[in-house]
Amino acid sequence: MHDHQPRTITPDALPEVITRYLRAHHAHDTAAAVTAFAGDATVIDDGNTYRGTDAIERWLGRSATEFTYTVHLTGAQQTDTDHYIATHHLEGDFPGGAIDLRYQFTLRDDLIEQLVIRP
Repeated sequence: MHDHQPRTITPDALPEVITRYLRAHHAHDTAAAVTAFAGDATVIDDGNTYRGTDAIERWLGRSATEFTYTVHLTGAQQTDTDHYIATHHLEGDFPGGAIDLRYQFTLRDDLIEQLVIRP
């Protein structure tokens, strides 16, 4: 993988494709959000892996309707030119009510190749 230490950056320093994805995802605009992903992208969330844009689109649609919650971007980090982390604080009607999640992005050709979401 990579052994570089992530360095803190300002959230507005995140690459355009990441901010476009996050903005669309938070607006529940699944069609716009899925355009940020490479055709063979993978998303790993809640112990499940979604491969390809069809599976990612279904995941996005489900995650948008399963619970009601607010999301605040609380921090951003960059490991190297292709690896970024966006930390979000979520509050809502899901089990536990509040959680901080790390969205770990791997980019390729200005698209999201992999997104791993973990606490």
